[in-house]
Amino acid sequence: MFDFFKKNKVDTPLDAKGLRDEILQFIKEELQQLDGGEGKYLKSLALFVRASAEELFSYETALYSAAPEKFQEEVQRIADNFALDLPEGWKLTVHYVAEFPESVIERKHLKVGLVLKNSGSPVNTAVGLTASLKVITGRAEQEVYKIEAGMGRINIGRESNVQGSDGSFRINTIAFPADAQERNKYISRQHAHLEWDQQQACFKLYADEGGVPPGNKTKVRVAKDETVHKLNSTQIGYSLKHGDQVILADVATLEFTILA
Repeated sequence: MFDFFKKNKVDTPLDAKGLRDEILQFIKEELQQLDGGEGKYLKSLALFVRASAEELFSYETALYSAAPEKFQEEVQRIADNFALDLPEGWKLTVHYVAEFPESVIERKHLKVGLVLKNSGSPVNTAVGLTASLKVITGRAEQEVYKIEAGMGRINIGRESNVQGSDGSFRINTIAFPADAQERNKYISRQHAHLEWDQQQACFKLYADEGGVPPGNKTKVRVAKDETVHKLNSTQIGYSLKHGDQVILADVATLEFTILA
């Protein structure tokens, strides 16, 4: 279904089927960000269409405007195929608008925007504003790092002060000095970072340029079932849960603990 990138060109209008495939790909990628089980708390998915009069028919056809339940079935099929764990009773609505509402998620070259609403998660309400990352393998500047929601972006990498190729400087809050351990050289200077997600009330782990394939790897060993989740994109974050372990280049491991 999702091989349309091979045939789609910016200057070539998509037919209704190609447009539908691209919208579904957009929705799939956004739903995949609800990793770690948050998808089961999705209450509704609102799709906003801001198309010109000439484009409107193509969008209406792509979204089955005469039978909107068919498009929801397509989204559900994707959720099932990718184990996104959407709840029973979730709703999809389509709105044709002149302007997108605030906080809408947009996709370049598409005339659609997306808003995801959840019903509240018991996991999220258990997550506090304070947590720690304990170094259980590897050698960092500290054994334990305390992090709080108000800290902003928390960088992880080799050395505490790093100059990028563009001349800019990056400060790694969680730093693995090169002279502390030989294996630290496998950790990238720009390996990963943490951000507080206010909407989901959780800390999210993102791989940075040095922490995605084909270079050094960023992984999470999930506490609840000990499966390993690989971060293959700098754009999609992983929502950390109590007891999860962050693995950097297979040479350092940090255990995430919720404190309060």
